Amino acid sequence: MIGKKTWIIPDGFLQPKSRGEQVSHEAVCVLNLTESNAEIQLTFYFEDREPMETFISECGSKRTHHIRLDKLEDRDGNKVPRNVPYAIKVDSTVPIIVQHSRLDTSQEALALFTTMGYPIES
Repeated sequence: MIGKKTWIIPDGFLQPKSRGEQVSHEAVCVLNLTESNAEIQLTFYFEDREPMETFISECGSKRTHHIRLDKLEDRDGNKVPRNVPYAIKVDSTVPIIVQHSRLDTSQEALALFTTMGYPIES
């Protein structure tokens, strides 16, 4: 089986500013190679407040899904806060592969980075 059910992304930050046509954002990029849909829960951890735990998404069987964090809402309609550092725990019902990306358009010379999440043995 390829993938893990739990992943950690220690560095998250939604830039509050955007310039030009592209919006500064982050995404949790998921690849599901299994025969079943992946039900995904994202938990956000902060330096100075309680975790936000009720963000849910889904990735179809043998599909990719880019979870845009600037568009994500929890069950109560709360959004991921901008201009606040956070970490993310990604839990899935089936093994998945997780990559994290950030597009920062706050300056004219925009920045794009991506990195693999840290998989947890289960």
